[in-house]
Amino acid sequence: MHKLEKQEILKRIENLHNTLNTCVEWETAFIVDKVNQYYFTGTIQDGVFILKRNGDYAYCVRNSFERAKAESPLENIYPMTSYKNAAEIVGDNAGTTLIEAEVMPLAMLERLKKYFKIDEIKPLDRHILNIRAVKSPYELSCMEESGRQHKTLFELIIPTLLKEGMREIDLTAEMYKEMIKLGYHGVSRFSMFQIECVIGQLGFGENSLYPTNFNGPGGMKGMCPAVPIIGDRERVLREGDLVFVDVGYGYNGYHTDRTQIYMFGAVPSAEVLAAHRECMQVQKELASALKPGAIPSEIYNNIGFANRNVRFLGHGVGLYIDEYPIISNGFDTPLKENMTIAIEPKKGIDGVGLVGVEDTYVVTKSGGKCLTGGEGDIISI
Repeated sequence: MHKLEKQEILKRIENLHNTLNTCVEWETAFIVDKVNQYYFTGTIQDGVFILKRNGDYAYCVRNSFERAKAESPLENIYPMTSYKNAAEIVGDNAGTTLIEAEVMPLAMLERLKKYFKIDEIKPLDRHILNIRAVKSPYELSCMEESGRQHKTLFELIIPTLLKEGMREIDLTAEMYKEMIKLGYHGVSRFSMFQIECVIGQLGFGENSLYPTNFNGPGGMKGMCPAVPIIGDRERVLREGDLVFVDVGYGYNGYHTDRTQIYMFGAVPSAEVLAAHRECMQVQKELASALKPGAIPSEIYNNIGFANRNVRFLGHGVGLYIDEYPIISNGFDTPLKENMTIAIEPKKGIDGVGLVGVEDTYVVTKSGGKCLTGGEGDIISI
Protein backbone atom coordinates (compact mmCIF):
# COMPACT_ATOMS: atom_id res chain seq x y z
CA MET A 1 0.00 0.00 0.00
CA HIS A 2 1.17 3.52 -0.81
CA LYS A 3 1.64 5.48 2.42
CA LEU A 4 2.31 9.18 2.46
CA GLU A 5 5.55 10.32 4.05
CA LYS A 6 5.23 12.23 7.32
CA GLN A 7 7.07 15.28 5.98
CA GLU A 8 4.69 15.46 3.01
CA ILE A 9 1.70 15.57 5.36
CA LEU A 10 3.29 18.01 7.80
CA LYS A 11 4.16 20.37 4.93
CA ARG A 12 0.51 20.38 3.83
CA ILE A 13 -0.69 21.16 7.37
CA GLU A 14 1.91 23.91 7.64
CA ASN A 15 0.76 25.41 4.32
CA LEU A 16 -2.85 25.45 5.52
CA HIS A 17 -1.91 26.95 8.88
CA ASN A 18 0.19 29.71 7.28
CA THR A 19 -2.47 30.45 4.67
CA LEU A 20 -5.24 30.79 7.26
CA ASN A 21 -3.13 32.99 9.51
CA THR A 22 -2.45 35.26 6.53
CA CYS A 23 -5.92 35.37 4.99
CA VAL A 24 -8.56 35.16 7.72
CA GLU A 25 -9.34 35.70 11.40
CA TRP A 26 -9.89 32.29 12.95
CA GLU A 27 -9.37 30.06 15.97
CA THR A 28 -10.41 26.54 14.89
CA ALA A 29 -10.78 24.71 11.56
CA PHE A 30 -12.81 21.50 11.20
CA ILE A 31 -12.17 19.23 8.19
CA VAL A 32 -14.72 16.46 7.57
CA ASP A 33 -14.55 15.97 3.78
CA LYS A 34 -12.97 12.56 3.28
CA VAL A 35 -10.69 13.58 0.42
CA ASN A 36 -9.48 16.59 2.40
CA GLN A 37 -8.94 14.28 5.36
CA TYR A 38 -6.74 12.15 3.13
CA TYR A 39 -4.80 15.20 1.96
CA PHE A 40 -4.01 16.29 5.52
CA THR A 41 -3.71 12.88 7.24
CA GLY A 42 -2.92 10.22 4.62
CA THR A 43 -6.03 8.15 5.33
CA ILE A 44 -9.79 8.28 4.65
CA GLN A 45 -11.91 7.56 7.71
CA ASP A 46 -15.12 8.56 9.48
CA GLY A 47 -13.58 11.33 11.51
CA VAL A 48 -12.67 15.00 11.77
CA PHE A 49 -9.31 16.72 11.41
CA ILE A 50 -9.07 19.74 13.73
CA LEU A 51 -6.48 22.49 13.33
CA LYS A 52 -6.00 25.29 15.86
CA ARG A 53 -4.62 28.77 15.30
CA ASN A 54 -1.60 28.02 17.51
CA GLY A 55 -0.64 25.19 15.14
CA ASP A 56 -1.86 22.28 17.25
CA TYR A 57 -3.88 19.61 15.44
CA ALA A 58 -5.76 16.41 16.20
CA TYR A 59 -7.33 13.72 14.03
CA CYS A 60 -10.35 12.24 15.84
CA VAL A 61 -11.65 9.01 14.30
CA ARG A 62 -14.80 6.93 14.75
CA ASN A 63 -14.11 4.22 12.19
CA SER A 64 -11.57 2.89 11.74
CA PHE A 65 -9.16 4.16 14.38
CA GLU A 66 -7.05 1.06 13.83
CA ARG A 67 -6.77 1.69 10.10
CA ALA A 68 -6.07 5.39 10.62
CA LYS A 69 -3.14 4.53 12.88
CA ALA A 70 -1.85 2.02 10.31
CA GLU A 71 -2.08 4.35 7.30
CA SER A 72 -1.39 7.85 8.62
CA PRO A 73 2.14 8.94 9.59
CA LEU A 74 0.71 11.47 12.07
CA GLU A 75 0.96 10.96 15.80
CA ASN A 76 -2.00 13.00 17.09
CA ILE A 77 -4.71 10.47 16.18
CA TYR A 78 -7.42 9.73 18.76
CA PRO A 79 -10.43 7.38 18.94
CA MET A 80 -13.81 9.11 19.04
CA THR A 81 -17.37 7.95 19.60
CA SER A 82 -18.89 11.47 19.38
CA TYR A 83 -17.77 15.06 19.02
CA LYS A 84 -17.80 15.19 22.82
CA ASN A 85 -14.55 13.22 22.75
CA ALA A 86 -13.06 15.65 20.22
CA ALA A 87 -13.98 18.60 22.43
CA GLU A 88 -12.28 16.94 25.40
CA ILE A 89 -9.12 16.47 23.32
CA VAL A 90 -8.71 19.95 21.77
CA GLY A 91 -10.87 22.03 24.13
CA ASP A 92 -14.48 23.05 23.63
CA ASN A 93 -13.87 26.76 22.90
CA ALA A 94 -13.75 26.83 19.09
CA GLY A 95 -14.15 30.60 18.77
CA THR A 96 -14.22 31.82 15.17
CA THR A 97 -14.65 28.55 13.32
CA LEU A 98 -13.81 27.52 9.75
CA ILE A 99 -15.80 24.72 8.12
CA GLU A 100 -16.07 23.21 4.63
CA ALA A 101 -19.29 25.04 3.85
CA GLU A 102 -19.76 23.24 0.52
CA VAL A 103 -19.84 19.77 2.07
CA MET A 104 -20.74 19.95 5.79
CA PRO A 105 -24.44 19.15 6.35
CA LEU A 106 -26.42 21.33 8.72
CA ALA A 107 -27.07 18.30 10.94
CA MET A 108 -23.33 17.72 11.35
CA LEU A 109 -22.77 21.38 12.16
CA GLU A 110 -25.48 21.21 14.82
CA ARG A 111 -23.77 18.18 16.38
CA LEU A 112 -20.51 20.14 16.51
CA LYS A 113 -22.31 23.05 18.16
CA LYS A 114 -23.61 20.68 20.83
CA TYR A 115 -20.09 20.16 22.18
CA PHE A 116 -18.10 23.17 20.91
CA LYS A 117 -18.61 26.85 21.73
CA ILE A 118 -18.65 28.49 18.29
CA ASP A 119 -18.71 32.30 18.07
CA GLU A 120 -18.71 32.74 14.30
CA ILE A 121 -18.62 30.46 11.25
CA LYS A 122 -16.58 31.13 8.10
CA PRO A 123 -15.95 29.03 4.94
CA LEU A 124 -12.75 27.03 4.66
CA ASP A 125 -13.24 25.51 1.19
CA ARG A 126 -11.48 28.07 -1.01
CA HIS A 127 -8.36 28.13 1.17
CA ILE A 128 -7.96 24.35 0.89
CA LEU A 129 -8.65 24.35 -2.86
CA ASN A 130 -5.97 26.98 -3.44
CA ILE A 131 -3.43 24.97 -1.45
CA ARG A 132 -4.28 21.71 -3.20
CA ALA A 133 -4.06 23.37 -6.64
CA VAL A 134 -0.23 23.45 -6.48
CA LYS A 135 1.11 19.91 -6.58
CA SER A 136 4.13 18.58 -4.70
CA PRO A 137 6.76 16.37 -6.41
CA TYR A 138 5.04 13.33 -4.88
CA GLU A 139 1.65 14.38 -6.27
CA LEU A 140 3.12 15.07 -9.70
CA SER A 141 4.73 11.62 -9.73
CA CYS A 142 1.30 10.03 -9.13
CA MET A 143 -0.28 12.14 -11.87
CA GLU A 144 2.54 11.35 -14.30
CA GLU A 145 1.92 7.64 -13.79
CA SER A 146 -1.84 8.17 -14.15
CA GLY A 147 -1.20 10.03 -17.40
CA ARG A 148 1.05 7.26 -18.71
CA GLN A 149 -1.60 4.61 -18.01
CA HIS A 150 -4.30 6.91 -19.39
CA LYS A 151 -2.43 7.20 -22.70
CA THR A 152 -2.03 3.42 -22.90
CA LEU A 153 -5.75 2.93 -22.24
CA PHE A 154 -6.87 5.36 -24.95
CA GLU A 155 -4.35 4.57 -27.65
CA LEU A 156 -3.64 0.85 -27.25
CA ILE A 157 -6.54 -0.76 -25.34
CA ILE A 158 -9.82 0.96 -26.28
CA PRO A 159 -9.25 0.48 -30.05
CA THR A 160 -9.19 -3.29 -29.44
CA LEU A 161 -12.49 -3.18 -27.49
CA LEU A 162 -14.68 -1.50 -30.12
CA LYS A 163 -16.78 -4.11 -31.94
CA GLU A 164 -19.74 -3.65 -34.26
CA GLY A 165 -23.02 -4.35 -32.45
CA MET A 166 -21.68 -3.77 -28.94
CA ARG A 167 -23.76 -1.54 -26.64
CA GLU A 168 -22.48 1.54 -24.88
CA ILE A 169 -22.79 -0.26 -21.54
CA ASP A 170 -20.66 -3.11 -22.94
CA LEU A 171 -17.88 -0.64 -23.70
CA THR A 172 -18.13 0.83 -20.19
CA ALA A 173 -17.88 -2.64 -18.63
CA GLU A 174 -14.95 -3.72 -20.82
CA MET A 175 -13.12 -0.47 -20.22
CA TYR A 176 -13.52 -0.71 -16.45
CA LYS A 177 -12.11 -4.24 -16.40
CA GLU A 178 -9.09 -3.21 -18.48
CA MET A 179 -8.54 -0.06 -16.41
CA ILE A 180 -8.38 -2.06 -13.17
CA LYS A 181 -5.88 -4.46 -14.75
CA LEU A 182 -3.79 -1.52 -15.93
CA GLY A 183 -3.54 0.15 -12.52
CA TYR A 184 -6.64 2.36 -12.19
CA HIS A 185 -7.54 3.09 -8.55
CA GLY A 186 -11.18 2.18 -9.08
CA VAL A 187 -13.20 5.42 -8.86
CA SER A 188 -13.33 8.76 -10.70
CA ARG A 189 -13.97 11.38 -8.02
CA PHE A 190 -15.78 14.70 -8.49
CA SER A 191 -16.18 17.42 -5.89
CA MET A 192 -19.25 18.92 -7.56
CA PHE A 193 -22.37 18.47 -5.42
CA GLN A 194 -24.27 15.22 -6.14
CA ILE A 195 -22.32 14.30 -9.26
CA GLU A 196 -22.34 10.54 -9.81
CA CYS A 197 -19.80 8.95 -12.11
CA VAL A 198 -18.51 5.46 -12.83
CA ILE A 199 -15.51 6.21 -15.04
CA GLY A 200 -16.67 9.13 -17.20
CA GLN A 201 -18.85 9.97 -20.20
CA LEU A 202 -19.04 8.00 -23.40
CA GLY A 203 -21.41 7.92 -26.33
CA PHE A 204 -21.85 6.43 -29.77
CA GLY A 205 -22.78 8.92 -32.49
CA GLU A 206 -25.50 11.39 -31.58
CA ASN A 207 -25.70 10.05 -28.00
CA SER A 208 -22.60 12.09 -27.22
CA LEU A 209 -24.78 15.20 -27.71
CA TYR A 210 -27.56 14.09 -25.37
CA PRO A 211 -28.19 16.77 -22.70
CA THR A 212 -27.05 16.09 -19.13
CA ASN A 213 -27.09 17.92 -15.79
CA PHE A 214 -23.28 18.02 -15.80
CA ASN A 215 -21.75 21.39 -16.64
CA GLY A 216 -19.60 20.24 -19.52
CA PRO A 217 -19.67 19.97 -23.30
CA GLY A 218 -20.12 16.19 -23.47
CA GLY A 219 -23.37 14.26 -23.43
CA MET A 220 -24.58 10.84 -22.33
CA LYS A 221 -28.02 9.23 -22.50
CA GLY A 222 -27.36 6.75 -19.71
CA MET A 223 -29.30 3.77 -18.39
CA CYS A 224 -32.59 5.53 -17.60
CA PRO A 225 -33.84 8.86 -16.17
CA ALA A 226 -33.09 7.62 -12.63
CA VAL A 227 -29.51 6.61 -13.57
CA PRO A 228 -28.43 8.85 -16.46
CA ILE A 229 -24.86 7.52 -16.47
CA ILE A 230 -22.82 4.44 -17.48
CA GLY A 231 -24.22 4.10 -21.03
CA ASP A 232 -27.26 3.35 -23.18
CA ARG A 233 -28.52 -0.26 -23.11
CA GLU A 234 -30.13 0.09 -26.53
CA ARG A 235 -27.60 2.05 -28.60
CA VAL A 236 -25.24 -0.29 -30.45
CA LEU A 237 -22.06 0.57 -32.31
CA ARG A 238 -22.55 0.84 -36.06
CA GLU A 239 -20.23 1.42 -38.99
CA GLY A 240 -19.67 5.13 -39.46
CA ASP A 241 -20.23 6.06 -35.80
CA LEU A 242 -18.12 8.58 -33.97
CA VAL A 243 -17.24 7.24 -30.50
CA PHE A 244 -16.77 9.82 -27.74
CA VAL A 245 -14.83 8.73 -24.64
CA ASP A 246 -14.15 11.20 -21.80
CA VAL A 247 -12.60 9.44 -18.81
CA GLY A 248 -11.03 10.68 -15.61
CA TYR A 249 -8.36 8.09 -14.90
CA GLY A 250 -6.79 7.77 -11.45
CA TYR A 251 -3.69 6.28 -9.89
CA ASN A 252 -3.01 6.19 -6.14
CA GLY A 253 -5.69 8.80 -5.49
CA TYR A 254 -4.63 11.28 -8.19
CA HIS A 255 -6.44 11.78 -11.50
CA THR A 256 -5.73 12.85 -15.01
CA ASP A 257 -8.48 13.78 -17.47
CA ARG A 258 -8.51 13.02 -21.19
CA THR A 259 -10.99 12.77 -24.05
CA GLN A 260 -10.49 10.76 -27.23
CA ILE A 261 -12.67 10.56 -30.35
CA TYR A 262 -12.73 7.38 -32.46
CA MET A 263 -14.23 6.79 -35.90
CA PHE A 264 -15.58 3.27 -36.29
CA GLY A 265 -15.50 1.53 -39.66
CA ALA A 266 -15.24 4.65 -41.81
CA VAL A 267 -13.17 7.72 -42.61
CA PRO A 268 -14.12 10.98 -40.85
CA SER A 269 -15.81 13.51 -43.12
CA ALA A 270 -14.14 16.79 -44.01
CA GLU A 271 -16.57 18.62 -41.71
CA VAL A 272 -15.75 16.34 -38.77
CA LEU A 273 -12.00 16.57 -39.33
CA ALA A 274 -12.06 20.35 -39.68
CA ALA A 275 -14.05 20.84 -36.47
CA HIS A 276 -11.89 18.40 -34.54
CA ARG A 277 -8.62 19.91 -35.69
CA GLU A 278 -9.86 23.38 -34.85
CA CYS A 279 -10.32 22.08 -31.29
CA MET A 280 -6.80 20.65 -31.39
CA GLN A 281 -5.42 24.04 -32.39
CA VAL A 282 -7.33 25.78 -29.60
CA GLN A 283 -5.97 23.25 -27.11
CA LYS A 284 -2.43 23.86 -28.35
CA GLU A 285 -2.82 27.62 -27.89
CA LEU A 286 -4.37 27.21 -24.46
CA ALA A 287 -1.63 24.83 -23.33
CA SER A 288 1.10 27.24 -24.42
CA ALA A 289 -0.48 29.91 -22.17
CA LEU A 290 -0.26 27.77 -19.02
CA LYS A 291 2.64 29.63 -17.43
CA PRO A 292 3.15 31.01 -13.91
CA GLY A 293 1.54 34.43 -13.65
CA ALA A 294 -1.03 33.89 -16.41
CA ILE A 295 -4.60 34.90 -15.49
CA PRO A 296 -7.22 32.15 -16.11
CA SER A 297 -9.99 34.60 -17.10
CA GLU A 298 -7.69 36.30 -19.62
CA ILE A 299 -6.75 32.95 -21.15
CA TYR A 300 -10.45 32.11 -21.44
CA ASN A 301 -11.37 35.38 -23.10
CA ASN A 302 -8.36 35.68 -25.41
CA ILE A 303 -8.22 32.12 -26.71
CA GLY A 304 -10.92 29.80 -27.97
CA PHE A 305 -14.11 29.74 -29.92
CA ALA A 306 -16.11 32.92 -30.51
CA ASN A 307 -19.42 31.29 -29.54
CA ARG A 308 -18.92 29.09 -26.49
CA ASN A 309 -21.73 27.06 -24.94
CA VAL A 310 -19.84 26.12 -21.78
CA ARG A 311 -18.61 28.41 -19.06
CA PHE A 312 -15.06 27.07 -18.97
CA LEU A 313 -12.33 25.74 -21.25
CA GLY A 314 -10.27 24.02 -18.59
CA HIS A 315 -10.23 22.96 -14.94
CA GLY A 316 -7.81 21.88 -12.26
CA VAL A 317 -7.24 18.16 -11.69
CA GLY A 318 -5.87 16.23 -8.72
CA LEU A 319 -7.52 14.24 -5.93
CA TYR A 320 -10.74 15.33 -7.64
CA ILE A 321 -11.26 15.57 -11.38
CA ASP A 322 -12.79 19.03 -10.93
CA GLU A 323 -10.47 21.25 -8.91
CA TYR A 324 -8.95 24.74 -8.96
CA PRO A 325 -8.03 26.67 -11.01
CA ILE A 326 -10.75 27.02 -13.65
CA ILE A 327 -10.05 28.55 -17.06
CA SER A 328 -13.11 30.76 -17.09
CA ASN A 329 -14.44 34.23 -16.34
CA GLY A 330 -14.25 35.17 -12.68
CA PHE A 331 -10.99 33.35 -12.00
CA ASP A 332 -8.41 36.11 -11.78
CA THR A 333 -5.80 34.62 -9.45
CA PRO A 334 -2.56 34.06 -11.39
CA LEU A 335 -1.47 30.54 -12.19
CA LYS A 336 1.39 29.03 -10.22
CA GLU A 337 4.05 26.56 -11.27
CA ASN A 338 3.05 22.89 -10.78
CA MET A 339 -0.67 23.51 -10.95
CA THR A 340 -2.31 20.76 -13.04
CA ILE A 341 -5.06 21.67 -15.49
CA ALA A 342 -7.18 19.77 -18.02
CA ILE A 343 -7.85 21.72 -21.24
CA GLU A 344 -10.97 20.59 -23.15
CA PRO A 345 -12.20 22.48 -26.23
CA LYS A 346 -14.99 20.46 -27.88
CA LYS A 347 -17.69 20.99 -30.50
CA GLY A 348 -20.95 19.22 -31.28
CA ILE A 349 -21.96 18.40 -34.86
CA ASP A 350 -25.70 18.00 -35.32
CA GLY A 351 -26.71 14.43 -36.18
CA VAL A 352 -23.11 13.21 -35.94
CA GLY A 353 -21.77 13.63 -32.42
CA LEU A 354 -19.16 15.43 -30.38
CA VAL A 355 -15.61 16.09 -31.52
CA GLY A 356 -12.73 17.72 -29.71
CA VAL A 357 -9.92 17.02 -27.31
CA GLU A 358 -8.94 17.04 -23.67
CA ASP A 359 -5.59 16.48 -22.00
CA THR A 360 -4.05 17.21 -18.61
CA TYR A 361 -1.12 19.60 -18.31
CA VAL A 362 1.31 20.83 -15.66
CA VAL A 363 1.90 24.59 -15.49
CA THR A 364 5.59 25.27 -16.21
CA LYS A 365 7.68 28.32 -17.11
CA SER A 366 7.69 27.22 -20.74
CA GLY A 367 3.93 26.49 -20.92
CA GLY A 368 1.79 23.45 -20.26
CA LYS A 369 3.58 20.08 -20.07
CA CYS A 370 1.20 17.34 -21.20
CA LEU A 371 0.76 14.31 -18.91
CA THR A 372 -1.71 12.33 -21.03
CA GLY A 373 -0.16 12.16 -24.48
CA GLY A 374 -1.63 15.11 -26.37
CA GLU A 375 -1.90 15.41 -30.15
CA GLY A 376 -5.34 13.80 -29.90
CA ASP A 377 -6.42 13.45 -33.52
CA ILE A 378 -9.38 11.17 -34.32
CA ILE A 379 -8.38 7.50 -34.20
CA SER A 380 -9.97 5.47 -36.99
CA ILE A 381 -10.85 1.86 -36.13
